[in-house]
Amino acid sequence: MEQDLRYPVGEFRPVQSVSARERENWLNEIEALPSRLRAAVSDLNDMQLDTPYRNGGWTVRQVVHHLADSHMNSYTRFRLALTEENPTIKPYAEALWAELTDARSAPIEHSLQLLEGLHSRWVMLMRSLTDPDFSKTFQHPERGEMRLDQNLALYSWHCRHHLAHISGLRERNGW
Repeated sequence: MEQDLRYPVGEFRPVQSVSARERENWLNEIEALPSRLRAAVSDLNDMQLDTPYRNGGWTVRQVVHHLADSHMNSYTRFRLALTEENPTIKPYAEALWAELTDARSAPIEHSLQLLEGLHSRWVMLMRSLTDPDFSKTFQHPERGEMRLDQNLALYSWHCRHHLAHISGLRERNGW
């Protein structure tokens, strides 16, 4: 069976209940993303950065910038859920964001640095949360109500998902 290059680690499966161990594992994955991503792209040239990870997919450069865009949005959602009662968040058109000039052509170092600082703060915030804090929710117009622990699971998957896009491309192309 041929691997679906869109979902190299499989599609995200929403979780209903979350253990403290799972939460810690997911936090560790989010914490490790900036260094893992930097390692995954460290020696790529512009031609390689501008190669799509699959036909019709984003380039490596777009994936790196997307991670910064997406994780900034998630960090904001955490903060909103912690300070407001089940706020309705605003989704964003990620495919359109990926087509903007900065996502298509800016040096990836901009987003790598952004992710380092962002993840440092985000993980610090998440490690300070109690079980009741992780039960707080926000309303996503397309996905419905989401608890913070469910969003943590989603973004842990998101880290693995996009790292696998890059590592899979590198492996297939012998980079």
